[in-house]
Order: sequence, then C-alpha cells, then structure tokens
Amino acid sequence: MSRRDLCIIGAGPAGMAAAVEARAAGLSVTVLDEALRPGGQIYRDVTRASAARLAVLGPDYATGQALAARFAASGAEHLCGASVWHIEQEEGGFLLSYSQDGASSQVEAAKLIVATGALERPMPLPGWTLPGVTTTGALQILLKTSGVVPEGVVLVGCGPLQLLLAAQLVAAGKPPRAIVETVPAANYLAAAKHLPRALRGLGYLAKGAGLLLKLRRAGVPIYRDAQAITLEGDTTLEAVRFTSGGREQRIEATTAGLHHGVVPNQQVTRLMRCEHRWNADQHAFVPVCDTYGETSVPGLFVAGDGAGIRGAVSAALAGRLAAARIAGKSDSASAPLMQALARDAAVRPLLEALYRPCNQALSPADDTLVCRCEEITAGQIRAAAAAGAPGPNQVKAFLRTGMGPCQGRTCGLAVTGLIAQSSGRSPDETGYFRIRPPLKPLTLSEMAARDD
Repeated sequence: MSRRDLCIIGAGPAGMAAAVEARAAGLSVTVLDEALRPGGQIYRDVTRASAARLAVLGPDYATGQALAARFAASGAEHLCGASVWHIEQEEGGFLLSYSQDGASSQVEAAKLIVATGALERPMPLPGWTLPGVTTTGALQILLKTSGVVPEGVVLVGCGPLQLLLAAQLVAAGKPPRAIVETVPAANYLAAAKHLPRALRGLGYLAKGAGLLLKLRRAGVPIYRDAQAITLEGDTTLEAVRFTSGGREQRIEATTAGLHHGVVPNQQVTRLMRCEHRWNADQHAFVPVCDTYGETSVPGLFVAGDGAGIRGAVSAALAGRLAAARIAGKSDSASAPLMQALARDAAVRPLLEALYRPCNQALSPADDTLVCRCEEITAGQIRAAAAAGAPGPNQVKAFLRTGMGPCQGRTCGLAVTGLIAQSSGRSPDETGYFRIRPPLKPLTLSEMAARDD
C-alpha cells in the first residue's frame, strides 16, 4: 500500500490546480478520478477535443487544455477510472479504498482534498421520468464527449448553464426549439440590489449578455416566468406544457433538458461526518470550511464547487489555496489567491438571487415522483413527515427514499425540503441523508480482488 503526502479526489479544475500547486511545493500527490481523462464536468474530455468541438463549446471550455497540460506535466500520480468507495480517518491521515479495473485497492494520505464538484439540483416535475427527459448537464456531456447534438430540444428551468448550452447548440447548427425559463419577475428586482457588487465581475455579465444576444439573433424563443410545467407523453416525451405571461403553451418535443442550477456534491463530506450548514442563498447544504477549505475534520479540505458554487475559475483558485495551505505556505504568500477568489465571486450574489429555484420544483404536487430509484412521490414523503418522521433518515426507513443506486444524489435535497416544509422546521434542523460506505455501487468481485 502506498502512502502520499496528499490525496485528491477529483480531477476537475480544483483537483488539477491543487495537484500542480502541491507538486511545485515538493509534495507527493495521488489524484483519484472516476473519469478516464482529466477535466471534471466543466472541462470533460478537453484533452482530446477537436478544433471543431472547441469552436462549438467556446473559449472558456478551451482554457481547460492549458490546465490539463500543466497537470499532466506536474508529476502527480493520476489514477483514472478510479472510484473511491470508502474513506477512513486514521492516526496521521486517511485511508482511501477505491475500485479500478475490476479490483479494489487502498492508498494512505497525510492530507486529503475533496474536489468532487457539484451535482445538478433535482427538478421534480410531472413527467420528468419519461424517456427523452434528461438534465441540461447530461446533454452537454453528450456534446463534449461524443459530439452528439440533439434535434429540437426544449430547455426547461433556469441558470447560466441553460443559456450556455443553448448558445453551444446554436453554434453546432442545431438551436434549441425553445427555452422555458422559470425565473419570475420578482427575481430580477431581488437581483438588482447586487448589481453594484457584480460589476466587479463585469466579464461574467458581458458573457451573459453575449449569450442572450446570440440566442436572439438565432431566433430561439425564450418563454419567461413559466409555471405549471408538465412533461407530457405516454411511453416517451411528446410535449412540454406550461403557462407563460398568462397564456397556456404547448411545445411538441422528443427531448427536454431540465436544469435548476447546481449544488455541492456532499457524498464524501457527509461520509466523513464533516459539519454542514444550510446556505439560504444557494438553497443547498455546504460543508463548514475555513478560508483555506479545511473542514471540521482536521486535514480534510474541500476545494471547488463542493464547498459552495462559484464556478471553474474560483474552483482552480480554491484548489491552489488548499494545496498551498497543506504545503505550509504563509498567509501573506496566499493573499493574492484570496483576493482573486473574492473578485471572481463578486457576481455570485446576483446570480443566486436571479436564479433561485422555482416554487413548483421545491414544492412538487403530491403525485409527482421525487425518489426515482424507489418510485416515491412527494405526497408519500409528506405523509411520512406528518406521521412523525423528523428527517430524511427516518423517511428512508419508512419508504426507502435514498436507498437506490443514486444513494440520494438525485432526491436528497428535495426530500429534505419537503420534510422541512411539512414540519415547519429549517433545513438545518431537518438534516440530510446519513451517507455510509460504499459511496458507489460495488461488486463483491471488486472487494474480493483487493490488491492486499
């Protein structure tokens, strides 16, 4: 079994930047990542992207190539296709168990950086389990990895990723049929007070305006303040029905992408029993971290969107900052990184106020499926809460919510939200699923074929 100064879980912008920084300081580093190539979700497959694909996906995506090149040259050990399924805290560090190539192995590390990024927020709507309905992130993954561009897709929800994918589809010559946006007019007023601060991140505002201009020139219709959204179909998606501007609309479509923003991936930090708090602005749980990303578990750091949603630029900066701390660099040496992080995060309050989740997704109708794995409806969860279940773990015992293959990744926040609404308690008081090993489904043969 090998031992490292530092192990990093995830090879996205935070993980790669942390590895480069740590190796420059002379630390031994192992990076474990489920993907076969570095990049994470934001830079997925950037190392083999063709010039044509780079042109479609845009310059922000292309910047990942330089970071991936520095990572490859850093000398860090990169275990690709490695799924971490358990972590144990031990004297002097951590013991990570992971599966790779059909067998399980272990690695020890004095320090650990969790750079597992974000997950798309659940958006339970009537019909969201129909074939043809997926997430916007999944559609973008198809575009990045395979160059697959859906025909006539309808994008439903809100957030910068919706606009970005729509613009990328325009660039690929297959613009979306429509964008069904759930942002109410009140959100624009709430976001306006954050505009002076957001001007520090003028580049992001300019990019957003540029995406909207591109979509307008392409003639992509955007339906504002969409409500009462239903995804219709018997055996597959046939249409998206909703109201906008007081009028009922129905758009025929065989593919729809749902998106309601992204939230921190809590699986590892919950497994390690790190302290978490509810972030009302991001409407999600985040691990409690200090300035450098160290959690309530000494030696365990979180870098990137797993510590709170900030985007790729901030993720790379946070990865460097955590690695600098682990390498023993002084506060003054890290000050430029902190300042850069503050500048890059200036636009976040505006985005969070503008793209707050819509009420329909936060409080779905009783007959809407919430836990897709176990086919549990919102009404069943409300009934369990009314029967005295105080939190998600008790509802799990009643209904098996969160016990399927996704282990609560898809339904977790929705279950917490429904229980909190039913009980009148805060999300912090309600809590979240208790995560246990294995973090991902694991075969007995993988456990039996351990390298020790």
